[in-house]
Amino acid sequence: MLGPSESGESAVDRTVGGLDLRWDPRQGFGVGITPQQFEQMTSRLKRPARRAAVPVDAGGATALSTSAASREVVILGIDPSLRGTGWGVIRWLKNGPVSLGFGTLHCPAGWPRTQCLVRIAAGLREAVRAHAPTICAIEGLFFAQNLQTALLMGEARGVCLLAAAEAGLEIFEMAPRRVKQAVVGFGGAQKMAVARMVQRRLGLDEAPPADAADALALALAHGQETGRYNLAPRRRL
Repeated sequence: MLGPSESGESAVDRTVGGLDLRWDPRQGFGVGITPQQFEQMTSRLKRPARRAAVPVDAGGATALSTSAASREVVILGIDPSLRGTGWGVIRWLKNGPVSLGFGTLHCPAGWPRTQCLVRIAAGLREAVRAHAPTICAIEGLFFAQNLQTALLMGEARGVCLLAAAEAGLEIFEMAPRRVKQAVVGFGGAQKMAVARMVQRRLGLDEAPPADAADALALALAHGQETGRYNLAPRRRL
């Protein structure tokens, strides 16, 4: 604290915001704190440092760190279609992905739509029981010029979401162009290019069928984006 001024004028004390302020005509303001305030400041300095903030994506899912992403995760990819739904399951190991199984749920053209939906649901439930995935990556909605095609796709997609949700899987959707960009490096890649890259990434003897390859690509894209923070995060359903 400052002493009285040499001019003989007395210093003026004020308390503002819990701090003692003293005005001295010669030296201006001085700031003092009480013993209690000093103890409070000391105790705050002794507190442990706060943890760094962890980014959260738009769907509410926390972006995993590199160490968390290196854990073994089983991902089910689904490419919905009324006549040929593709599915693929991969295990994401520390040294890379491994294919556990894949296939296409074919439904003949003569089957009624309801029978196709039953076939899709049963096939996906069987895949879930066989490989026990914990995460599902499904192809996102697209804009169809044909209303009938959009309705059929919506029905098939709804059954796929039901099968994944009733198994308790975390479900994420990814746009087709984003999946191709992640796996092939080009958002407009053709199906054969996707299948060849999936074959190479998973070390398969031959390229999987187109629908199954798309499903595996979804699982691969989700797996490789899980360990990084993206400005355009995946949408969680």
